[in-house]
Amino acid sequence: MSDTKLDIGFWNYDRCEALRDGSVTMDGIDATYHNGRIVTDVFEAMVKARAYDVSDLGFSYFLRTMDFDEPPFLAIPVFTLHMFRHSAIYINTASGIAKPEDLAGKRIGELAMYGHDAGVWPKGILSDEYGVKPEQSRWLIGGIDFPLKPIDWVPQPHPAGMEVERAGADVDLGDLLVKGEIDALISADAPKAYLEGDPAVGRLFENHVAVERDYFRRTGIFPMMHMIVVKRELAEQQPDVLRTVYKCFKDAKAACEEKLVRGMTFNNMTVMIPWLTALIAENRKALGADWWPYGIERNRAALDTFLRYHFEQGLSKKHWRIEEVFVPYLLDD
Repeated sequence: MSDTKLDIGFWNYDRCEALRDGSVTMDGIDATYHNGRIVTDVFEAMVKARAYDVSDLGFSYFLRTMDFDEPPFLAIPVFTLHMFRHSAIYINTASGIAKPEDLAGKRIGELAMYGHDAGVWPKGILSDEYGVKPEQSRWLIGGIDFPLKPIDWVPQPHPAGMEVERAGADVDLGDLLVKGEIDALISADAPKAYLEGDPAVGRLFENHVAVERDYFRRTGIFPMMHMIVVKRELAEQQPDVLRTVYKCFKDAKAACEEKLVRGMTFNNMTVMIPWLTALIAENRKALGADWWPYGIERNRAALDTFLRYHFEQGLSKKHWRIEEVFVPYLLDD
């Protein structure tokens, strides 16, 4: 019997590199791996053209497809990107914003679309922990630092009565933040002005590492941004193939973790990041030996929270449950 052919798309993640370089192979599967210029190119190809059988996809992008008349995908519990997002909130330092509550009434920029993955999390955290609701602010959606193609291939809802405006293609939200034309910016990508040390731009939580570590200690939530989704018919018709795909993504991540931990013996001298060994040790102590969790159980609190946020922020037509959006035979891991 010939191997099952699968087209698989994902970004340049170190936790997937063992798949791309062939050191982890999928038995019985003839896999072809794909990438894009930027990560949203992978997302667009999957959503717009169904280009892959298995694909990296932002959590919010995936949930928006669940509102299609015939939802095309199900998820498997491989979270290609985890990232704490208190650090995603930037401010104009002359805006009078000194604490989260000061965001109420302000004009806030957001990268790419209202409710991108790195926007859903901070808005939800601001609401839960500081009482700051998205509807209390005015929103401008656009790009930073490079021209951004319109994301017109997924629905972009927002609650009625909210002020949500789209900036022109030539508008740079980072520039507007420097000039004070927006008071704050929520963005997965760091604006150039911040990276270059422009005093006009700061973070709402300048001590964000300490804040995020405390958030994890209190909640057990390591937010996920991107995940692996599969065509629904593949999930329904070839469960053994999907189990192999899931196992191999886990094996690739384990190989990456092992490489980093093994490298601690030699102070990770192959990577030019000072104190990396100490950071890995600190992260393992805080997050656990398997600090980048896949599977439902290790991520249940984070998944339930994101699904709630997505509905509360008017981005889903219904409050989805884990059991409705993930491949059912992988729910027990």
